[in-house]
Amino acid sequence: MSFAEFVAMIAALMALNALAIDAMLPALPNIGDALGVAQENDRQKVLIAYLVGFGAAQLFYGPLSDRFGRRIILLGGLGLYAAASVLSVVADTFDHLLLARLLQGIGCAAPRVVALSIVRDCYDGRQMGRVMSLAMMIFMAVPVIAPSVGQVILIVAPWRAIFLMLTVGGVAMFAWCAIRLPETLHPRYRGTLEISSVLGAYRTTVTTRITIGYMTATALVFGALLGFIASAQQIFVGIFDLGVWFPAVFAAVALCISAASFLNSRLVERYGMRPLSHAALVGFTALGFLQAGLALLGFESLPLFLVILGATMFLFGFVGPNFNALAMEPLGRIAGTGSSVLGFVTTLGGAILGFFIGQLYDGTVVPTALGYAGFGLLAIVVVSLTEGGRMFQPAEREPA
Repeated sequence: MSFAEFVAMIAALMALNALAIDAMLPALPNIGDALGVAQENDRQKVLIAYLVGFGAAQLFYGPLSDRFGRRIILLGGLGLYAAASVLSVVADTFDHLLLARLLQGIGCAAPRVVALSIVRDCYDGRQMGRVMSLAMMIFMAVPVIAPSVGQVILIVAPWRAIFLMLTVGGVAMFAWCAIRLPETLHPRYRGTLEISSVLGAYRTTVTTRITIGYMTATALVFGALLGFIASAQQIFVGIFDLGVWFPAVFAAVALCISAASFLNSRLVERYGMRPLSHAALVGFTALGFLQAGLALLGFESLPLFLVILGATMFLFGFVGPNFNALAMEPLGRIAGTGSSVLGFVTTLGGAILGFFIGQLYDGTVVPTALGYAGFGLLAIVVVSLTEGGRMFQPAEREPA
């Protein structure tokens, strides 16, 4: 497999998750009306149920992939993702839909864990950061187009057709990986499913200072991002009255992350992951405070909101891939388990924090802005403690 196809496959595996989240955004009012959801904020549960399954299941896929290999676990997860998408198509109550979304998240957790493990199997150091940035750049095309795709589907078909699209995507990825992806886990690195071995791998992961520090910081920043995503439809349509233009504006914002990921892939080998991501985190937090202050003073114009939000998303594009790579780097021989714990903490933690922010939506952008500011500040504290107060400096353990 060529390097280009490898990056494209990793990006596509990551994109299944983004597609299952972002394509839903324009359909939330339709789903709520069709299934009798009375409270507007309760519609966010369509996203949160998926994220809970997606986050919790990652804890188990890592040890399984370390024992049985990457391919079989990946294909099993893709099969469950496609099957749960079918269940979502035929769901006749809101509770049934939430259960199907939970299962869909459990299935999609496998591609997330295995994709990161595959990258760690094949690369390390700054090369790993470059691969993750390139994959993130391609993967970010999905949040750019997914809401628009969802909106177009709603114009020509019922909301259930969105889940039919997810079914097709799951089947297509199953076929691609089954045909083209070799096993990347070296036989000598295969672990066991003995309780002592699994617990030992978990213990190593959560007691490695660099790993747990960047894992926690990622969860905080991701939680702030999910808080915005959960409220995005309400903000753009309810506050700024964008209507059918919501997907286009959301796409423009998402492009900022993609642009940053591309730029990061070019800069990370020269400057290192730490200086880039630390500076971006500080800027991310400062913009959160700026947006919160302006909103509290009554300055909530759409152009100003979009400029600050776009800059915030741009900086997130430097934080996300580098923090993931930094958390994974010390875990070469237990990459599957490490990826599981990383995904479990960042996704489930982020989902809980994001749900908390989303439920605070009050018709203004203040809750989401304070989420960026508050969680960003906590992430700075965590990273500073992790690095012993030495932020912005490349480390000797960060090989070129």
